[in-house]
Amino acid sequence: MDFPFADPRLAPSTPTIFEKEADPIRDTDPDIDARKAAVRGAAREARDALASGLGVAAATGVAARFITAPVLAAHARAGCVVAGYLPIGSEIDPRLLMDRVAGTGAALCLPVVGADVEPLEFRRWQPGDAVEPSAFGTSVPREGSDLLVPDLVLVPMLAFDRDGHRIGYGGGYYDRTLARLRADGDVLAVGLAFSGQVRDDLPVGPNDARLDWIVTESAAMPVAL
Repeated sequence: MDFPFADPRLAPSTPTIFEKEADPIRDTDPDIDARKAAVRGAAREARDALASGLGVAAATGVAARFITAPVLAAHARAGCVVAGYLPIGSEIDPRLLMDRVAGTGAALCLPVVGADVEPLEFRRWQPGDAVEPSAFGTSVPREGSDLLVPDLVLVPMLAFDRDGHRIGYGGGYYDRTLARLRADGDVLAVGLAFSGQVRDDLPVGPNDARLDWIVTESAAMPVAL
């Protein structure tokens, strides 16, 4: 499925945020965890195939789409803090984008998983800095690195829908983190994905945080509340 052109409002030339008539109904089905697990399995297989076929080309496209979107570029300049991630598995690779963000003078940081019920914390990191292995196969800046509060968070995912909902690995870390950051101030949540990761069947729970933008190799798309 070609997400950017499946709905003409989401074509790459779209200059402004489109408005929703109403907020989506949040799923209160007690079986939602099982439904999410089923979606995760299929979504992971689809993402693996996309990564195998697109790889480096997709990373280049994501960087270009992000940098040329004025709203996103304004949140990734000197004086701003951008939280990225080092990819695991078939996650779309943000490192080229992070290199370009670092070149603007923005500060970069990476997420660190703490206790199960706690939000992520973010440690300062620049391309070339040493990292160490951490939970769930992630790599993180060394202990003692400065803790930063991001203005913009790059969010990986298994799948997303046209309303800015995403599905991750099930730990809820980004949901809790975005809720905390939004309670404390302004932050822009930008999901990074292959365009083929879009789905129409994502179960949405009451605590699932919605993204502000989605950037794929084909387009940068505002999906604001």
